[in-house]
This record gives sequence, C-alpha cells and structure tokens, in this order.
Amino acid sequence: MSSGLWGYEGAEGYAAGSDLTGYRVEATDGHIGKVDRHTDLVDSSHIVVDTGPWIFGREVLLPAGTITRIDAAEETVWVNRTKDEVKNSPEFDKDKHTDDPEYRRQVGDYYTDGYTGGSNL
Repeated sequence: MSSGLWGYEGAEGYAAGSDLTGYRVEATDGHIGKVDRHTDLVDSSHIVVDTGPWIFGREVLLPAGTITRIDAAEETVWVNRTKDEVKNSPEFDKDKHTDDPEYRRQVGDYYTDGYTGGSNL
C-alpha cells in the first residue's frame, strides 16, 4: 500500500481541509455517484461514494490517489477509473470497514494490482 494511493498528492485542485461531501463523482466513462464522506488522514485518505441507483445504492471506497481532479466551483471529483472498475471494487460496509487495515490493504491491492476477485468480504 503506497502512500501515493492513499493521499491527494496527484489530485489537481485539491485544497487541504476542503469538504468534498456532496460532490459529484465522475469516472473516466461517466457519472458514478456523489461523495458521501471523505478523509484526509495521512496514509489513509479516501472518499466514500454513494452510487445511488447506478449499482443499487452501494457505497464504494476510493483511495484519494484515484482522484485526478477536483473542481470546487462545479463541486465535482474526477477519478482515473472506469465505471466497471468501481462497480467491481471490494464491497464496502461502513460498519465493518471504516477503520479496518485489512480492508484498506484489499482495496489498495485492487487499485494497484488489478484485483479481479469477488466483492464479498
């Protein structure tokens, strides 16, 4: 798990302390949902995206390193992943995974190594 994946260093337009809650989230091939919550903690920065009806209301956790650009005026976050990559990401359960290092490792592996396993944690 590299700190680059879990930090906002590559996100154009990111301002430390910004509240991204409610921002629209765009994958490389279209809209995927909105930011439900986010964190900018060192080595574990991420956003949680509420996908709404797109994948049946599922929430997904995206490491901050997947974010390429943030536009505060448009309240939009762009990520460098496709809709399918996000859809097939490890399942997120806010009651079990928020502070779970093993889950963060699994997500990190998925986004750095092309994880193709199931999403049934």
